[in-house]
Order: sequence, then C-alpha cells, then structure tokens
Amino acid sequence: MRFYSVLSNICFALGFLSILGALIVWWATKGQGSPEELAHAERFGIFVGLWAPTFFILSNRLDRYADKARS
Repeated sequence: MRFYSVLSNICFALGFLSILGALIVWWATKGQGSPEELAHAERFGIFVGLWAPTFFILSNRLDRYADKARS
C-alpha cells in the first residue's frame, strides 16, 4: 500500500534528522555555562539521538507492511 511506503520514507528521514538534531543540540550548548548546564545539554543530546533507532525500526517495519500489502 502506498501509505505505508510514504510513512516508511518519512520515518527513515526522521531517523537521520534525529541524529543531526542530537549533534546540533550537543554542539550548540557545548562549553556554555556551568558544568551542570553542560551535563544537561549532553543528556538532552543523547535523548534526542535515542529516537534515531526507533525511527529506523519503524521505517523497516512499515516497509515490510508495504511489501506485504503489494503481494
């Protein structure tokens, strides 16, 4: 089904955007403020980066549904 294929591509792109977003969050706040603020920025970057595997798994699963619907 076309819907699953489009959604799979969106999730795939969001996985890469999550990685990029994590790097931007980490880089933009790196070296600013106290050590506590730096630690918070690092944890927030890790949190954003943890979404990447979720989006890639969803992309894979939706692609399988699209293949199954075509059959």
